[in-house]
Amino acid sequence: MLEPGDAAPDIALTDHRGEAVTVDPAAASHTVVYFYPRADTPGCTAEACSFRDEWDAFEDADVAVVGISDDPVEDLEPFAAEYDLPFTLLSDPDGAVASEYDSYGEKSMFGNTFDGVFRNTYVLDDEGTVVLAYEGVSPEDHAVEILDDIDALDD
Repeated sequence: MLEPGDAAPDIALTDHRGEAVTVDPAAASHTVVYFYPRADTPGCTAEACSFRDEWDAFEDADVAVVGISDDPVEDLEPFAAEYDLPFTLLSDPDGAVASEYDSYGEKSMFGNTFDGVFRNTYVLDDEGTVVLAYEGVSPEDHAVEILDDIDALDD
């Protein structure tokens, strides 16, 4: 797990519209980079919708949000459209970026072992430094927690 004070690895991936995107932390006062296991599953949908539901507060605070999974691009577009997600979803099909963020590795489910994305979140400042880190987050109300924690940073 990356820790506050660590330099965040660069992110250059394809978004849900099929466009190449390089995340630029300098474009906002803070950037939320959240990793989620699978689009359109209950927990991932709840997490994405929590960011959507708090979108005005993120914009008012000049906070960018980026969601990353190992889903293929063709799975991300309908997910973003169905839930009217106003932020960028990025496809990391081989888990390379998630690995750099200590958010990819061996998982077990129903007796099967496989590599996949861990539900972790990082908040970066405008210089690309990790200022907040969350491991194994609960998807519900995660967006509100992040907004509160960013607000506390500014106090």
